[in-house]
Order: sequence, then structure tokens, then C-alpha cells
Amino acid sequence: MDKIYAYGHENILCTHKTTIELTKEVHVTKKGNCILGVKASKACIDLNTNLKRIIKSGNKIKVVIKSNNLKDCFYGYGDKNLTLLNKKAMVFRKTDFICDRTILIKCTKSSSELNRDLIKSLSVSGKEFSIIFELNDSDENKSV
Repeated sequence: MDKIYAYGHENILCTHKTTIELTKEVHVTKKGNCILGVKASKACIDLNTNLKRIIKSGNKIKVVIKSNNLKDCFYGYGDKNLTLLNKKAMVFRKTDFICDRTILIKCTKSSSELNRDLIKSLSVSGKEFSIIFELNDSDENKSV
């Protein structure tokens, strides 16, 4: 449904217990322990119109993270109250908290639960990876 490219950074830790964040920012500190990648090709506002519509209708979405031969995935839910208007970042949340940076809620993983080999590879500055959004398999026949 959509694909985002982002890059690793030497300060990527991914130790946060409830969120995963992608940012368009070029530099991050270790305080941003939920950040998965920097220099993201898209923030919430940049997502394609069809994906935004599917998210706002509350569908379950599969998110796949790929870096070379390493990958991980998780699921999250959209919500009609998501604005998807943030111009700098997107945050995947295990909780149901919503703000302008929130892209999906009730996610099945936080940054601390992602594949550690994948995270280790993303602690290399400039390492490109992709984030792919797919309609959840069990929802394929749902009209969107």
C-alpha cells in the first residue's frame, strides 16, 4: 500500500517499551530511544491517500521492516481519530494514545521488541532500510 525508506544512525537504540518512531530528522540523540530510523522519505502527512483512508477506517495493517537479508514485522490498527498530519515523523504505538505523529495504535510490538540483529544493523549511520505497509492477510477480502 505504501513504502518508506529511512536510514540507520549511530544513536539508534530501539529500547522504548511502547513506541517505534521514524523521523525525517537527520540527527538524533540517544534520548530518542524509540527511533528506528532517520531521514525518512515520508512522515504521516506524506503517506499515499489510499493508505490514509484505510488507516482512518480502522483497519489492521501489517508493517514490514527490511534491511538487506534482515526483516521483522508487526501489526497495528488505524482509527478514525488519527489526523496523519505531522510533517516530520510517524509513531507506531502499543497504546491507543493519539496525537498528530501517531500512525497506528495497539501495535503488536514496540521498538524494544524488534529483531535485535536488525536493530544492530541500523546502528550504522547511513544504512538504508524500508518500511512496507500491507493490508493484513485476514482483511484482504474486506472492501477498502
